[in-house]
Amino acid sequence: MDIVLLLVSFGVILAGSELFTNGIEWFGHKLELAEGAIGSVLAAVGTALPETMIPLIAILFGGGIAASQVGVGAILGAPFMLATLAMFVTGAAVLLLRKRRDAGASLAVNTGVLGHDIAYFGLAYAIAIGAAFLPGSYEAPRRLIAVLLLGLYAWYVIGHLRAEAAEEANLAPLRFHRLDRRAPAHPVAPRLRIVTLQVLFALACIIGGAWGFVGAVEHLSAALGVNGTLLALVVAPIATELPEKMNSVIWVRQGKDTLALGNITGAMVFQSVIPTSIGLIFAPAIWSVSGAGVAFASAGITFASSAAIVIPMVIRRRLEARWLLIGGVFYLIYLTIVVSTLIGTRG
Repeated sequence: MDIVLLLVSFGVILAGSELFTNGIEWFGHKLELAEGAIGSVLAAVGTALPETMIPLIAILFGGGIAASQVGVGAILGAPFMLATLAMFVTGAAVLLLRKRRDAGASLAVNTGVLGHDIAYFGLAYAIAIGAAFLPGSYEAPRRLIAVLLLGLYAWYVIGHLRAEAAEEANLAPLRFHRLDRRAPAHPVAPRLRIVTLQVLFALACIIGGAWGFVGAVEHLSAALGVNGTLLALVVAPIATELPEKMNSVIWVRQGKDTLALGNITGAMVFQSVIPTSIGLIFAPAIWSVSGAGVAFASAGITFASSAAIVIPMVIRRRLEARWLLIGGVFYLIYLTIVVSTLIGTRG
């Protein structure tokens, strides 16, 4: 039964992601937003909702040490998965589809947009991780840091929204276009209400599918005897990051590389601020490296993977798919650390 739920949930996520990428492009077009704002803000925030709900529920409605561990693991796991596995999947998709793409194995991205995102991510995440080194009794300073992070994210969003919109891209017909009997046929733009309806429906599919996927993974993990810490740090984030991965693969297939990578880097900025701020405001005592060294070690891997991908891009002013594959290497390194630690603990 869990296998069936796993497959059905994955299908729902995939369908929702396809509807979402199609709808969010039209939504951004209707609002005359730049490509960076569509990928790094609208798409990133929308697809980051499933993994954001896990720490929110664990911290606000959970109880005890176990719930706190799940919350911290989910907060740290999201940016880690984006900087490693999501980058790897995107790079692999480009290489597999290179013969169908005009850019081949290279990514036709706006390096300025991606560099802008990673710079904000690096600053925000460094501040958030720095707060974990404060003494446990320093709850007020932690909450002030959360306010600082939220202000930083607001400035980041404003910067993207102020960017000038690029020339109209080749947009596929809105999937819900036929539901609007008053709308003219494609390529005339559909009405905003129909575009919004499709985006909201897609988000419902993504969130519902992600929750079903996580539930199935949890049941399978329990049946197989997988450690709860491993689930919180590694297994659950894989499931909840599926929307970003699927969206990026869809956009890569369509040759919209800035949207594909912006969806990931924008989600990294979001995840470095919003979930961490939730923890710092509502449960500041749990955001501490004390007793959670393995969990916070993922932050170091996240920084290393991001730097290994972005620095060559900035120097050469281009991005090759093979550079993204290094994210998979860093993912395996951390997985080895986690498994080794768990084995040592059991021993």
